[in-house]
Amino acid sequence: MDEIPYEKGSYYIFDRGYNDFGRLYLIRQLGANFVVRAKRNVQYKRISWKRKLPPNVLSDSTIQFTGYYPQRDYPEPLRLIIYWDKENKRDFIFLTNNFDLSALDVAELYRNRWQIELFFKWLKQHLKIKHFYGTSLIAVKIQIFVAIITFCLVAIVQHDMKIELTTYELLHVLSVSLTSKMHLTDLLNKTNFQNDKERLDSSEPLLFDLNF
Repeated sequence: MDEIPYEKGSYYIFDRGYNDFGRLYLIRQLGANFVVRAKRNVQYKRISWKRKLPPNVLSDSTIQFTGYYPQRDYPEPLRLIIYWDKENKRDFIFLTNNFDLSALDVAELYRNRWQIELFFKWLKQHLKIKHFYGTSLIAVKIQIFVAIITFCLVAIVQHDMKIELTTYELLHVLSVSLTSKMHLTDLLNKTNFQNDKERLDSSEPLLFDLNF
């Protein structure tokens, strides 16, 4: 959180691990906005609340922290929103310093943050990007683009050759056989896949409809 160059008027979305109210208060003082998922044990009192609520919003209120450290680190009122996620059948508690956005917009901001996190998880799992070789914007983009292009090329080969492996498994075979001159079909016929359960349970997104 200390390394982010916060900009006035921007929005910063955090998960529960970032319930650092001193740093969140700094974001507020810099004129930026934040949305953070609150922990269940946060102590507060309601100052005011809205009575007419949109669908799936269980509560939209202005609060003040009552715990010693949270109140010391963030002495101003905050907005607390409780949102019911129908898809996952659970509620989410959000804290924000923005009192102008609708409660649904606040929930949507967090949902978009989660989609970004899922994308990075997919990058790590399927493109095997464990770390970046360069830290500049161009270096990071080049590494991601090269990995995505490689993944897509392998997916095209998988589709055209009707290979009954996941793209992840095919990438693994190719990565350990880069110097082999054997035809890909022969190479796959000689490969012994023992972890069939992991392959069948893979949550890998399909780039092609195999019934096409």
